[in-house]
Amino acid sequence: MSQAAVMTWPVEAISQAITPLLPGFALELLPEVDSTNAELMRRAQAGRCESCLLLAERQSAGRGRLGRPWHAGTSWSDSLTFSLGMPLAPKDWSGLSLAVGLSLAQSLHPEIRIKWPNDLWWRQRKLAGILIETVTWSGLGASRYVVIGVGLNIVAPAVDGLATDPAGLVELLPGIDAGQALLRLAQPLVQTIKRFEGQGFAPFQADFNARDALAQMAVTLSDGLQGVAQGVDGAGALLVQTAQRVQRVISSEVSVRPLRGPSPGVG
Repeated sequence: MSQAAVMTWPVEAISQAITPLLPGFALELLPEVDSTNAELMRRAQAGRCESCLLLAERQSAGRGRLGRPWHAGTSWSDSLTFSLGMPLAPKDWSGLSLAVGLSLAQSLHPEIRIKWPNDLWWRQRKLAGILIETVTWSGLGASRYVVIGVGLNIVAPAVDGLATDPAGLVELLPGIDAGQALLRLAQPLVQTIKRFEGQGFAPFQADFNARDALAQMAVTLSDGLQGVAQGVDGAGALLVQTAQRVQRVISSEVSVRPLRGPSPGVG
């Protein structure tokens, strides 16, 4: 019997765990959607701003940061795709994707690292991606509606030409399926987001740097800057030591990759 045939989603267990944290919370399962993020964004723009975890067995147009497509496996059971939408009012939004990535990594496996600003890596291969979007709506007052999308490979997809080779969670946790992974992730993720809302990124900085996939690596940025990654600061900015100085890089500015070849000189 295939994995898809025996898949069960722990809807009740997740709902019971999260509802005390988010009153009115709902978990919704769709067989197919273009993008769970896009669907929650459409709802929010229409004034539907309830707390919701939207789960899709298949996405026809999944996407990642900077409009890149999200490549999943050939079977819907090969990946876990969901979006969490909720009103949020932190004093500073900086570092939210890093806090989310840290929560996911801590819930899954000690060997998983976080590649700034929004990917999970295992042994220099991409395991998951995160996409965060927000909607401002008058009915929310000081809050914005945030949509946090997660695409996690359960089995690594066979896709050629990617900048980073994919990894699958079954390589770390043999036998795990998408439902079991979601049960591990959901409640700690909500707890992390609520903590971020009250305290910002600073409480997560040390734990993030302990799992930083780019730590002390030579990196190149999409704007041409090269240097050595030095972790992140209390606001979640990447610190890059160049030949002239340590430069702060924020995630809205550029993308960053490990530099192939020798490390650049930094003075």
